[in-house]
Amino acid sequence: MIPIHDDNPVSITPYITYLLILSCILVFFWELSLAEQLKGMFFSLGVVPATLVGIEKLPAELLVIPAWLSIFTSMFMHGSWMHLLSNILYLWVFGNNIEDAMGHGRFLLFYLLCGVVAVFSQVLPEPASIVPMIGASGAISGILGAYLLLYPRAQILVAIPLGIIFFTQRLSAFFVLLFWFAMQLFSSYVSGEQQGGVAFGAHIGGFVAGMVLIIFFRNKHQYIYFFGNRY
Repeated sequence: MIPIHDDNPVSITPYITYLLILSCILVFFWELSLAEQLKGMFFSLGVVPATLVGIEKLPAELLVIPAWLSIFTSMFMHGSWMHLLSNILYLWVFGNNIEDAMGHGRFLLFYLLCGVVAVFSQVLPEPASIVPMIGASGAISGILGAYLLLYPRAQILVAIPLGIIFFTQRLSAFFVLLFWFAMQLFSSYVSGEQQGGVAFGAHIGGFVAGMVLIIFFRNKHQYIYFFGNRY
């Protein structure tokens, strides 16, 4: 199912959400300008687990930043239009409410921290991997985890594909986000140790990080919901 819109209004202009979306778009257009140099840039600015943990070193011509800094640069790079657009869609639908729930500065820090946890959730199980990891989905997964605890009763308009036809339906955020998380767990189990592809471990780690961090980053008046109880 594809989220399209939620019925959850905000009280502030989500400047950081807009900035993150714009940054990802601009970086992607920069990627398109690289042509045959793009693959090398994925190694230079993406997270390569083996280089991040010190098992391997990049060739000198690809070493443009310290390995630790790639944790952050990788969050703004994408491998295709579909990769970019799907991340932007989730950030657009869910990001503004989480920014509203904690304020601009804390939201940016929250986003980056979720991204860091997501990276290590993917790296630590396979530290010898030399496949570069890129994309904002780990950090955005943190936003989804936070949304689940803050607004489980919010209604999400989703598009459900049935063959070549899409049906729209309003569903609770609780169902939509738990379904999304269950799909990540299932896909991670099915993919096993397969190299490349989608970083399901990062999605799972980012989501859990968002659920934990929102407890500390939310505004004092903002309640969280856990097993139907409000805290």
